[in-house]
Amino acid sequence: MAIVAPSILSADFGRLAQEVDEVVRLGAEWVHVDVMDGRFVPNLTIGPVVVSAVRDAVAGRAKIDVHLMMVEPERYVGAFREAGADSLTVHVEAVPHLHRVIGEIKATGAEAGVALNPGTPPELLDYVLEELDLVLVMSVNPGWGAQPLIDSAFRKLAALRETIERRKLPALLEVDGGVKPDNAGRFTDAGAQVLVAGSGVFKAADRAAAIRRLREA
Repeated sequence: MAIVAPSILSADFGRLAQEVDEVVRLGAEWVHVDVMDGRFVPNLTIGPVVVSAVRDAVAGRAKIDVHLMMVEPERYVGAFREAGADSLTVHVEAVPHLHRVIGEIKATGAEAGVALNPGTPPELLDYVLEELDLVLVMSVNPGWGAQPLIDSAFRKLAALRETIERRKLPALLEVDGGVKPDNAGRFTDAGAQVLVAGSGVFKAADRAAAIRRLREA
């Protein structure tokens, strides 16, 4: 089954603890936290204090998957790990010394991921792919939730899945952007193993059914 990672970007922040607790009780294995700095992307969201709140709500029942959409993420790796992040994903487009930052993430005990924007070719990960626990393919331009997906993401997922399997690497393949129960099968057919869904879960009339359909994709 696919791993479901509801993105709290679409949750009700006025009752965040209850929102996180509910999706975990309904079967979400991961909780996805989008951190945006207003520089790398045009939106400004949250910091380590919110990750701490998510950690308390999760209470060890799910992985906290933190996506750092920011410049100089290495300055905050320790703070987010201390706040409760189990995995930390940085953007290849934002990090000039990618191998070093991956090592800094792993040194904290967190899993290390790298994200690719829609216009970024997967070949940029060629020399670090062995070091990664996670590759995140953005199927929308990062910065806002509830955007329509970009179809080229399916080709990118398929190319990365072929490379990962051919080289017998352990990295999980994650996708974020426009993921809904109705199209989840297209993403898993292309090779995605982890489905990040914001409005596809938190805005669903029946969250239990949405999570079940995503898992069964």
